[in-house]
Amino acid sequence: MSASGGQLVAGRYELSTLIGQGGMGQVWTAYDQRLDRRVAVKLLRPDRVAGQEADELRRRFVRECRVTAQVDHPGLVTVHDAGTQGEDLYLVMQYVDGADLSDHLAEHDPYPWQWAVSVAAQLCAVLCAVHAVPIVHRDLKPRNVMVKQDGTITVLDLGVASVLDTDTTRLTHTGSPIGSPAYMAPEQAMGGAVGPYTDLYALGVLLHELLSGDVPFAGSTALGVLHRHLYEPPLPVRRLRPEVPEALEALVLRLLAKDPQARPASAQETYEALLPLLPARGIPTGGPLDPTRPFLRPHAPWPDRARTPAPQAAAPTPHTDQGTTDVAGAVDEVKRLLGEGRITQAVDILGAILPTAAAQHGEHSPVVRTLRKQYAATLMDDGQYRRALPELRRLADERAAEAGQADPQALRFRYEAAQCLEQLGEPAAALAEYRALLPYYENQYATTDLTLPLEVRRRIGHLLLALGDRAAAHDTLVRLLHDAERLQGPGHPFPAEIRRTLQWLGQVRG
Repeated sequence: MSASGGQLVAGRYELSTLIGQGGMGQVWTAYDQRLDRRVAVKLLRPDRVAGQEADELRRRFVRECRVTAQVDHPGLVTVHDAGTQGEDLYLVMQYVDGADLSDHLAEHDPYPWQWAVSVAAQLCAVLCAVHAVPIVHRDLKPRNVMVKQDGTITVLDLGVASVLDTDTTRLTHTGSPIGSPAYMAPEQAMGGAVGPYTDLYALGVLLHELLSGDVPFAGSTALGVLHRHLYEPPLPVRRLRPEVPEALEALVLRLLAKDPQARPASAQETYEALLPLLPARGIPTGGPLDPTRPFLRPHAPWPDRARTPAPQAAAPTPHTDQGTTDVAGAVDEVKRLLGEGRITQAVDILGAILPTAAAQHGEHSPVVRTLRKQYAATLMDDGQYRRALPELRRLADERAAEAGQADPQALRFRYEAAQCLEQLGEPAAALAEYRALLPYYENQYATTDLTLPLEVRRRIGHLLLALGDRAAAHDTLVRLLHDAERLQGPGHPFPAEIRRTLQWLGQVRG
């Protein structure tokens, strides 16, 4: 795909100036002809990946951009539009007037440590909102952070980064993890499950760079850099800048812990650790684009933001002439919306119709059970894992009580609940659930379809990587590779992916 200035995207956005280009896309300034405003347009090129992978990228792109658009925070770039045009994917975003953090650092070296604290605190506020969705940015770095004219921070590229979910190796020809090696957490480098802890590591790298002038781990090759991430301790920043407060140095070292469980528990906890170090009110530090200027604490995250949100207000549902809610009509409306890809609206209608359906047909009726299954599945498809998790657990418990723990449907609900835990950044809980499920799957599918047990074992291996247990992950994946090659053949994509992960693991282990 090639684009040029003057080209019209979606019959509305006129490309103006190319401002960024990478392996899979371009970023342009553009004009929205309908609203007469400047915007930024990111064009992705699925043709850079082959066959079914390109189709998967398109599907994931549309879904994740819709999820991203639900994140409402002043420190996050606003998504205006997204879609496909022919073979190309486009993402239309707010145009941010300012300097990216990499240039800002270069212009102000050494960077005042108060500025570094202010930047990091604002980034924590953004990450709190993003992780509550939940979305993991996966590529937090100075080039993806803008310092605006008023000193506020805006995070870019969330819509694109979140397209690349935990199975990132499937979207590369080499099997190498996608991301920027200098900012990549050890578990991400190894192809393990990522979570909020992954973004916190990148925040630690970024904070180290602002304070010291350089990233903690550099090298001439990506493999060399990743090896240092995995095995070398970072240099404490006070050895380079003694004026940095001890508490700030300690926080940076915690963020850069090799073991994700040794890092701060959340972006909220990190924000609270930064709070005492923020500049006092009413004392400007001066300079253009001063990132301390916004700090009367206007963008601080709400402490309970990451908790399970309250149910949304009831969405309008079809009614009969008698004024009672028409459950059948609502179901038809949901089917129509799902067919049109309007998943969020379908979720709201399902959530609103469930209490009425329970009152009309009974809480344990087949009608209500079917609606609840659809509700949980649609929440999953909409990326609302925090709301889907209790629904799936309830469905699993009820089904197991009726048909036994080994019932395939009960196991499926538990499997999807484990997926929710993984997406919510709870690797230890997800690992425990997958391990509990595996014996049932291995017994159940011993003579039939082995795809699901193999996938569960792959997820176990990736979660072990995320938890820093590389030896156990290596053993798990070696056994998995042997079984997958025996059952599927060495040329099948599944064992090929496991082999790439093990080769990568062997290189960095060595």
